[in-house]
Amino acid sequence: MSRISVRGFAVASATAVTTVGAVVGVAAGGTPAADDNNNFEAAAADTTLLADIPAGQQAQVQTASLTQQADAQASAADAAAKKSAEESARIQAAKDAKSKKQAAEDRIEAERLAEEKKKEEAERASRSSVRDASSFAAQGSYTVAQVQAMARQMVPADQFQCFSNIVNHESTWNYRATNPSSGAYGLMQALPGHKMASAGADWQTNPATQIKWGLSYMDGRYGSPCGAWSFWQANNWY
Repeated sequence: MSRISVRGFAVASATAVTTVGAVVGVAAGGTPAADDNNNFEAAAADTTLLADIPAGQQAQVQTASLTQQADAQASAADAAAKKSAEESARIQAAKDAKSKKQAAEDRIEAERLAEEKKKEEAERASRSSVRDASSFAAQGSYTVAQVQAMARQMVPADQFQCFSNIVNHESTWNYRATNPSSGAYGLMQALPGHKMASAGADWQTNPATQIKWGLSYMDGRYGSPCGAWSFWQANNWY
């Protein structure tokens, strides 16, 4: 039973009670009280008013309200789904960008390592082609061209120019060059000259022995002939 029909039933019951009371009063010889008459009239009017309201009106209102709520919920769900999709797309785009950046960095690093490996292999190849001082037959004397040819075969190719620059400044490729003031001797002007004996007993007469000693000295103290040349340029000695 709907709330409207319950209310109508209650009003009708009140009206019936009032009516019975009035009839009883008349039968007893009394006159209905004014209040009773008023209550009767009010109840009758109220009953008539409720009877005029359609019984399904409240259900229709409730249905409309539920429909609006469902529409609002659907709109909110659509908005949430759209926001979620946008956020997922943003996160995926960020991941893709990060992956591309990492791939680019990995490629650059791989290229750098490949270049270093190539350089190292070239240096190893250059060193493997270097001749030792003992591989040259001893001569009574040597020309500048011969000494330079020996140096080219003993010094790594990528270090030869630096080595040559130092020798040019120190002795102009004269393996017997002597500094009368300090006693420095040979191609590299070793001071004292006899320290070159660590490379061979013939250090005074064999340019190959001097080259061997000079190359070892430059590598040990400066890392390479080019390291020694950089120091020489800054200080005019090495």
